[in-house]
Amino acid sequence: MNFELDPGIAELRQKVRAFVEERVVPHEAKIVAEDREGKRETLSRLQEEAKAEGLWVPHLPPAYGGRGLGIMGMCVLFREMGRSPVGAKVFNCDAPNQGNMDLLLGVGTEAMKERYLRPLADGVITSAFCMTEPAPGAGSDPSNLRTRATRDGRDWVITGRKWYSTGGRDASFLIVMARTSDDPKGGATMFLVDRNAPGVEYVRDIPTMSEPLLDHREGELAFHGVRVSDDAVLKGVGDGFRLAQQRLVPARLTHCMRWLGLADRTLSMCKEYLVTRESFGKKLAQHQLIQKKIAHHALGIHAGNLMTFHCASMLEKGLDKESRPYSSMAKLHVARLLCDVLDDAIQMHGALGYSEDVPFSTWYRYARSARIADGPDEVHEVVIARDFFTRGLDLLV
Repeated sequence: MNFELDPGIAELRQKVRAFVEERVVPHEAKIVAEDREGKRETLSRLQEEAKAEGLWVPHLPPAYGGRGLGIMGMCVLFREMGRSPVGAKVFNCDAPNQGNMDLLLGVGTEAMKERYLRPLADGVITSAFCMTEPAPGAGSDPSNLRTRATRDGRDWVITGRKWYSTGGRDASFLIVMARTSDDPKGGATMFLVDRNAPGVEYVRDIPTMSEPLLDHREGELAFHGVRVSDDAVLKGVGDGFRLAQQRLVPARLTHCMRWLGLADRTLSMCKEYLVTRESFGKKLAQHQLIQKKIAHHALGIHAGNLMTFHCASMLEKGLDKESRPYSSMAKLHVARLLCDVLDDAIQMHGALGYSEDVPFSTWYRYARSARIADGPDEVHEVVIARDFFTRGLDLLV
């Protein structure tokens, strides 16, 4: 196995790392504060600087302003972007827009790409992915899908309700998963729906444990007989579940890398504090219990890196089906890791860690969703165990 990065990717990684550390991190609080006031001056300026340096949408082909990186290159750069909770947005690589871009690029028609992908890649518009539904609809079990699309002449009529559609309030378009038949495997279809189409109701912003960052407000939407044509069907009728897997497996990896970036930064901030703060006659970093925590999390971050890169290498080889349990391993491990690192960061900083003078409590509230989004821990455990019992796990794949 070759663990060395391509020299071009390694150079880009350093550029993104420097950009995040020198330009994004110092302005995090200002970007969030401006967003609360409905302003985007600092964010827009940094986005223009990212474009000027050739770091904009690097996952997309040059025709859409990117660099045409493979999944491995994406993971490497997204890890650096993730060192700031607002970093991915600066490079137009945030969820759900990045995943929607990749899906449109892969299966969208040329008309769809011009109408939706190009302005999305340019940062002119945003999008949302509408799959999750309130109970008893689709959640961790997608077969519970209740939103329906029925034929009416040449059109489709969509009726149902979605929630946790990230960015749905301000999105220009939505990718909506709806049931088009009762076939357990081919009964779902994805539709492209204009956010302001007749019958689309934005019900509310869902109050959550964490304060929303930028366009990441969780939205609830209702679809009251929304009419779309066959031109709105993504790929083909009945391809919805397959496309969901095609979108979610690499999306889990990009999430993992962002989370690993934030975990790594958190541990670095702990180091700065632990080597200066004295307690019981010596620096905190000299206490064995502290060293145990640091060693545990350093090991966890390294393991997360390897899991994610291993799965990314499988995807680059076209081993999509074989990669699924490994994507579940990475997602399960890294989501838990991020929460654990932040929890211990609060603990190691004591009263300071519990205050808002450091960002750990804010980041923790944001991070806790990682163990639910894109499949809860328990679902990924089932996937891993099922694959183990049916075919075993070949770590040399």
